[in-house]
Amino acid sequence: MQHEQLLIIDFGSQVTKLIARRVRESGVYSEIHPFNKVDEAFLMSFNPKAIILSGGPDSVTGAKSPRADGYVFEMGVPVLGICYGQQTMCLQLGGGVEQSDDKEFGRADLEITAPSQLFAGMAAAGKTERVWMSHGDRVSKIPKGFEVIGKSPNAPYAAIEDAVRQFYGVQFHPEVMHTVNGAVMLKNFTHNIANFKGDWTMAAFKDESIAAIREQVGDGKVICGLSGGVDSSVAAVLIHEAIRDQLTCVYVDTGMMRKGESDQVVSLFREHYNISLIHVDAEDEFLNLLEGITDPERKRKIIGGTFIDIFEREAKKIGGAKYLAQGTLYPDVIESVSFDGGPSVTIKSHHNVGGLPERMDMELVEPLRELFKDEVRALGRELGLHEDFVQRHPFPGPGLAIRCPGAISKDRLDILRDADAVYLDQIKKHGLYNKIWQAFAVLLPVQTVGVMGDGRTYDYVLALRAVTSTDGMTADYYPYSHEFLSETATRIINECRGVNRVVYDVTSKPPGTIEWE
Repeated sequence: MQHEQLLIIDFGSQVTKLIARRVRESGVYSEIHPFNKVDEAFLMSFNPKAIILSGGPDSVTGAKSPRADGYVFEMGVPVLGICYGQQTMCLQLGGGVEQSDDKEFGRADLEITAPSQLFAGMAAAGKTERVWMSHGDRVSKIPKGFEVIGKSPNAPYAAIEDAVRQFYGVQFHPEVMHTVNGAVMLKNFTHNIANFKGDWTMAAFKDESIAAIREQVGDGKVICGLSGGVDSSVAAVLIHEAIRDQLTCVYVDTGMMRKGESDQVVSLFREHYNISLIHVDAEDEFLNLLEGITDPERKRKIIGGTFIDIFEREAKKIGGAKYLAQGTLYPDVIESVSFDGGPSVTIKSHHNVGGLPERMDMELVEPLRELFKDEVRALGRELGLHEDFVQRHPFPGPGLAIRCPGAISKDRLDILRDADAVYLDQIKKHGLYNKIWQAFAVLLPVQTVGVMGDGRTYDYVLALRAVTSTDGMTADYYPYSHEFLSETATRIINECRGVNRVVYDVTSKPPGTIEWE
């Protein structure tokens, strides 16, 4: 794809992905590559218009700590070093870095000491900006040609620049939301300093992807495994735009979907888009295999393995398909290669079509592998998907199976489905749905005594969960009013058989996770 490119060299920071997201939000295409994969040959081939050096967990004072390839500073393109990136840039260009007893973690005030293009539209010299620090080492000497443009109480060189060579370094993290004007700063770097046009749009991506899919597939047949989620659905609609009836989708209905969701998926693909869809009702098969299983990881593995078996079975019936379509996203691609060359960490198991390429000897079609989640939603809008579908909250691969702690049964799933539907209806009625990252109900394997009418009840406890987040890596619980919670609890107990008590989960991530299992 012919776009101006920004290269992010990754030194292992947990928030490197946020740099790419922030940069792309301003219309600039960016890619993340591990530092040990970026040499002179790669740089010449990639031909970046600008480079950002990420943060990282190492101490730059260590003998074997990571470095940027020296050619980074010889290419004649603007470079921005963030935290560790600033430190290695200074050290490699003749400055100094020291371990400091005065560490900074969390919010800090940056005093802007000199005007700079990097701070255009922000506080004037002599004023302060709220930023987010996370460092133990600090720059002790800046290289020749640099000047200080910002300082903090424990970092005298918190922001530096060499305006002639267009090298910039900041000790703080502009990519995180806690740095109030971080997005402004990054846009200043990309647009004012590096002079990007900002031509990265979903409209352009859609047209380019359609052409790329046609070139890859030719007149071949493609099968796509639908989970019912946004990613696989957007991928399928995009591929259909490119190759029409060469695409067949397989939707394996596990019986673990939310209320009415399977009907919505089938209607969307068969009636609205007229896409060839095989709908496999496998609820009984999944429930039989899950009977008596309480361990959440065993649930995930059973669901994942069974999904693959059923998908493979249906694919053989179709016959002749050379290509397998998946809704792989850019974060999946990034996480598949760790910055230090070691194996990536598996956070949790998923039920999807992972493993199928090896077993079925098919070529992958992954049109979303360059996109973040918010970009997938924007692409969905470009493709005409309804806003209610595009903006749906994330839903786990194993579905309601992991929102039903303990042994699963059809009765428990039906109770949870009804209660979850009432809860989401309440959120939408009160105009809160798009303010929340993810909201759902959890049916606990606990029954309590209650009173309804003049009779005693002994029914289930339902937990409500709602969190705000930007990326799912960290999350805070949503601060509902007591009035909302009271009204919602009353509706659920009145309308949903089997529930007589409702509680609200106020745990943040960390220490908790978003899902309960």
